[in-house]
Amino acid sequence: MKKERIAAQMYSVRDYCNDAHEISETLQKVRSLGFKAVEMNSVGPLPPHELVRVLDGEGLACSSTHEDPEELLTDPEAIIERLGVLGCTSAVYPFPKDQDFSTIEGVRRLTKALAKTGKTLRKAGISFSYHNHNLEFHRVNGKTVIEWILAETDPDDVGIELDTYWVQAGGGDPISWISSLKGRISLLHVKDFGVDAKGKATFEELGQGTLAWDKILSAAKRVGCKWYIVEQDGDWENGDPFQSLKMSLAFLKKGFAD
Repeated sequence: MKKERIAAQMYSVRDYCNDAHEISETLQKVRSLGFKAVEMNSVGPLPPHELVRVLDGEGLACSSTHEDPEELLTDPEAIIERLGVLGCTSAVYPFPKDQDFSTIEGVRRLTKALAKTGKTLRKAGISFSYHNHNLEFHRVNGKTVIEWILAETDPDDVGIELDTYWVQAGGGDPISWISSLKGRISLLHVKDFGVDAKGKATFEELGQGTLAWDKILSAAKRVGCKWYIVEQDGDWENGDPFQSLKMSLAFLKKGFAD
């Protein structure tokens, strides 16, 4: 992977993005860690034009954005307008808020809405991806929800931003899943999975958990992944998400980036 294709997911540092001033300072700090790109999400009241100014000032690219899930499905035109200001061409559906995965009817309501939004965004030159957690590995009518999403949406309209931690947490194999998504995965959340002394799942800095990164990243390269996005939801080193991001970036640069 290229170093400039490693991004930091801003959710990792969400506690430091409470207002416009904090967001600016946090982006500056993320850049100082060595990241050259970020994946934005809906944190803090920073208008798109102001965010562009800050990103440009720090020399940070915007790989993609996590948008409000309801707005994505009900008002994709607003997303198109916002990303146009940002100069970003990749939007992500981050979480199935208020979606019913208990029945096939509920799953199909979501897949239909995703397909519609994906088509609208594609026509505007924006790629659209679905970000998984573990709940998409729930089975409905013999298939996992993520399998239904893949089966009932057009690959040109809906891709997958695979999250390695949540695949593992859902009982899947990240390597197999990445390998199966050729043509549908341009964004990968690189996130390590650990287990504490009591057997509880933990978030870990890259290389500190149980996932086989050499095989994961080789598979991602084979299928044409474009962005490698570092995210750690919690369990940070010394309680400091910036330290965790720095450790994970160092791991990628040392063993896998050029």
